This record gives sequence, structure tokens and C-alpha cells, in this order.
Amino acid sequence: MDVIGGRRMPLWVTTAVLALSGMVTSLTFTLTIALVPALPSILEVSSNDASWVITITLLTSSVVTPILSRMADMYGKKKMLIASLSTLVIGSIIVATGDTFWTMLVGRSLQGFAPSLVPIGISLLRDILPRERISSAVAMMSGTVGVGTALGLPISGFLYEHFGWQAVFVFTAVLGAALVVGILFIVPESPVQSPGAFDWTGTLLFSVALTALLLVISKAGQWELAVILAMVGVVAAGFLTWVPQQLKANNPMVDLRTMTRRPVLLTNISSFFVTTGTFANYLMTPQEIQAPIESGYGLGESALVAGLAMIPAGVTQVVIAPLSGRLLDAWGGRTVLLAGNAFMVFAYLYRIFFADALWMVILGSVLVSIGTGLSFASMPTLIMASVPRTDTAAANGINSLIRAMSMSVTSALVALLATVMAVSVSGQEYLSSNAMVFCFAVAAASGLVGAGVAFFIPVDTRTLESDCIQSAKTDAGHGVALITGRVTVGDGVGLVRPPLVNLLTLDGAQVDWARADLQGRYSAVLPGPGRYLMVANTAGWAPQTQLIDVHGAETVIDITVTKQLVLRGRVTADGGPLEGAVIVLSRSEGALVGSVRTDVQGRYEVQLPPVGPHIVTAIDSQANRAHSRKLVIGVQSTVCDLKFQGLASQ
Repeated sequence: MDVIGGRRMPLWVTTAVLALSGMVTSLTFTLTIALVPALPSILEVSSNDASWVITITLLTSSVVTPILSRMADMYGKKKMLIASLSTLVIGSIIVATGDTFWTMLVGRSLQGFAPSLVPIGISLLRDILPRERISSAVAMMSGTVGVGTALGLPISGFLYEHFGWQAVFVFTAVLGAALVVGILFIVPESPVQSPGAFDWTGTLLFSVALTALLLVISKAGQWELAVILAMVGVVAAGFLTWVPQQLKANNPMVDLRTMTRRPVLLTNISSFFVTTGTFANYLMTPQEIQAPIESGYGLGESALVAGLAMIPAGVTQVVIAPLSGRLLDAWGGRTVLLAGNAFMVFAYLYRIFFADALWMVILGSVLVSIGTGLSFASMPTLIMASVPRTDTAAANGINSLIRAMSMSVTSALVALLATVMAVSVSGQEYLSSNAMVFCFAVAAASGLVGAGVAFFIPVDTRTLESDCIQSAKTDAGHGVALITGRVTVGDGVGLVRPPLVNLLTLDGAQVDWARADLQGRYSAVLPGPGRYLMVANTAGWAPQTQLIDVHGAETVIDITVTKQLVLRGRVTADGGPLEGAVIVLSRSEGALVGSVRTDVQGRYEVQLPPVGPHIVTAIDSQANRAHSRKLVIGVQSTVCDLKFQGLASQ
């Protein structure tokens, strides 16, 4: 029994509630799949219009997940879990009590808030669990998503057949409400929060651009070329406006500088390809089982059998969660991600050649799920080890968005193959045998690419094991210290780029880091009160280091960077100082950086320019002469002297 949130509560209960909440994410999508054939008659719309019931949820989840994840870092992870689950319940009630196409769309869009539960829940587990339990808990929560996907098909089929289509949404409403109660009374709030104002401008731009992009991916085959080009224009204009806005924002919705760090960027790229293989398993396996034998590959089984056959794959992800956790602790995230990708490649190669019986197909699906479980457990740990602790939910939210984008692309590819590589059996269209093999080959290739990308993820000595909260008795105000403050430069000099703040123990271990905004405000999390080393660094200035003593749960510590990095030197003519000479600094490709005049001693000094090759030119207009030197500017103050000799221009 451990104390969590001021109450005595077993840690496994807290983990179980969060894991079950994550399972709701996949149920939100798969519970509706059984209704797809009947939706046109239920809603009295065309099949094309009925497809929006699925699309609207994917759109909402893709847009909302990064937003809610960022808000979770700022306003509280438990609060956002309750908000997303409550919205799911409201959406389910709207769908269950309404019987029109528009109430269905409204309710389904609200259900799209549910997927944010996974990145927020994983980040909350990282904040409240002791270090030895984090990896297994993260693996467990990632695994329950697969269980929800597998159980969704048979559950929805049973409810629809025996109680009507409304029962499917009553089920999600009841389940969601029960989990809201569980989170309220069992799950503690995270003590880690990032202060600041929410970036509403960036959120609006991001939402518009991303919605347009997802519509192009999912609906391009149904639209005219002019509409597609218009949407592409919206995407381009939206992101071209959003990116610079995020780089200048004081508290951006997405910290693009952190997201483009090598470990985070490569993990997200690998995630895209891993998800392609994972989602292909759930798309292709039911088709492989249900397709008639005459198709050349199908087993001719019922939809019920296909749904039940997916359960072993989903359960596998939960069963291997403890193993994934132990492997993460022993091998590290990169190696586990490599292993997951490699296992997926092997699984799909197996599926290309062995699919003559139901047990072979189920085994192939289980093998894919093993690779999925390993990969999905490793990705959050890699990301959380590479971002500030106050940004973990937002970073995991972007990773979830990458996965959603991969799912959209995979679905679009399968839909395209269903059009161009189909066979007709008894008047019904099915994927051809060649199309099925092609899908499996693409999935195997995706795993191979994902492994190749994962190979270049740098091995970081800062892991979840070394920087997590060090006590199972973590509580708001106990066992963790939040520090906030401001980095100032010189005598109020304006910042060109956001400063970085690094927090170290006295033996050199990193405990957290933070990227300040353009006003220098930062926040970071320490394992607890004590003495630490703070290092502040910003472009053009020497790092400032100071010892800090943290006594309470929240401490304000300001730090001033005092030493500016400069390019300095002295200009002489015939052995003496040259006063009033013009010093011109330019980059080697010709771009002007700036100019200055020498003083009475012939000395000059300018702020250190960006790293790279430069040319320093001294102009003596009185003697009609000039002299230049080439030098490479680094990250330290640099000296460059220039000498004139004789009267000729040099």
C-alpha cells in the first residue's frame, strides 16, 4: 500500500484506472466499425456522407489531442483527463438519444476528445510513480489501446445485434462515466505544471491547417481537383504562418525547437512507420479472414469470427507489457524500439507466406502485436527522456498526432488499393490477392524504415530511471520541487533566442532542463528540496552558472547572464593605432552583418555574430586603403587584429 495524493491507494489501482481510460481511446473508433454498413439506412444518408461518422472523430482527435496535452502540462493532467472523458460521455449521450445525421456528427466529434487520454495518462504516470514502476506502467497503458481495438469489434457487434445501435453509445457513456468517477477519487493530480498563458493564436492556426491537411488525406478521392488545390493552399498558408508564430511565441503551443531535437524528431518519424504496420494489422486481418475463398486468399469466415480472431492480438500487447518494461530498464528505449520494428518486419514476412488457415492468420496478427507492444512502450519513454519535464504531455500529444497521421495515410492507401486492385466475387468487391500481399510488403517495409530511423536515435544517459520522481510517496508539495524564475541578460538587453536552463546535481547528473520564453521566464522540476547547479545559456552570451538551494515545493530563482561574447580586435597602421577606421563584418557568402568604427586606440568590438565563416574588413578612407581577413566564428569570444603597412590598398 502506498500513499498517493494524500490517500492510501495501491499503485496498481491507479495504473489500472489510467490504463482502462486509455482503452476507451481505441473503443471510441472500433465500436463504430460494426455499424458502418448500416449507417446509411440508420441515418438516411448516402454511403459517402455516412463515412463522415468515422472521419469526424479522427479529425477531432488529431486536432484536439495536442491541444489538450499542452493544456494538461499547464493546468493539470488530472483536470484534462476528466475533461476529455466527460466530453466523451456527453458525445455518447448525444448520439444515443439523437437519431439524425447531424446529432451523430456532433456526438462523434465530441467523442474525438478521448484519444488525448493516452499521452496525458502516460505523462501523469511518469509524474506520480516511483522510478522502478514507470516503464512497466507506460507499457501497460500503451498495451491497453490494443485490447480496446480488439474488443471493440465483437462488443459492438453483440450490442448492435441484440439491443440496437444506440446501445453501442450507451455502453461508451456508462464506461466513460465510471472512469470519470474512478479518476476523481483514485488518481492524484500531478505536482508538475508549467506556468504561463496558453497560446490561443497558435492553437487556432494549427487547428485550421491540420484540419485541412487531414481532409485532403482522407477525402481527396471524393473531391474535385479545384477543391483539393484550395485545401492544399489552406494547409500551406496555415503552416507557413503557424511555424514562425510558434518560434516567436512566448509560450508556444508546440515548442518546435524541442520537437526538432534529434532524439524527439527521429522517435516521431519512427513512430509514423511503426503505426503504419500496426494499423495495417487491424485493417487487413479482418478482411483476410472474411474474404471468400474464391478471392484467392480469404478464409470465408463471418464477421463475428473475424472480430474474435483479433482478441489474441490485443491481449498480447497487455501480456507483454511487463516484459516491455523490464526490457526498457535493461536495454533502453532505442534498443527496444529497434527490436519492435524488427519483430514487425519478421511478422509481416511470415504473413505473406503463411495464411492458409485461421490459426496461421491469428498467429501472424499476434506476432505483429508483439512488435507493436515493444515499439509503443518505447516511444513515450524516449520522448519523455528528451524533453523538459514540464512539457511531457505536450510532447506525447505530438507523438499521438504523428500516429493519427499515419493511420490516415494507411487508411487512404488501403482505400486506393480497394479501388485499383480489387476482385469481384458474387457481386461483391474485395481486395485482390496481389493487393493483400502488397499491403503486407508495405507494412514490412515500414517496419524496416522505422528500424533504420530508430538506429540513429542517440543513446542518452538521461533516462526515465535516472530523472523520475524518486519516491512512491509523491504528493503535491512533497517529493518534488517546482522552480520558476526569469533569465535576464546584461542590463535588460532584449533576447534574440529563448535561453536554456539546465539543472544538475552536484555530481553532474541532469535532473531537468527548460527552454525559457522570449521574456526569459522558465519553469523546471526537481526531484525534491536540496542543492543543485543551474546553468543558463543564451545565444551571444557566455553561460552563467550558480548554485541554488531549494527548500520548498515551489521556489522562484532568477539568474542573470552577465558576460557578452564579442568579436574584438585592434587595427594598426605602420605600427600605430588607426582611429576612425570602418570595420565591416560580413558572412563569407556576402551577407552584411554590421559595421563599427575603431576608437582612439584603434580598438573595435561587436557582438559575436552567428557561428560560421566570416570576413572582417578594415577601411582607412583617409589613406584610401583597405584590408580583409577571413576567420571562422565559433561559440567563444574571438580576437581579430588587422594591420596596414604602406600606402597601397590591400
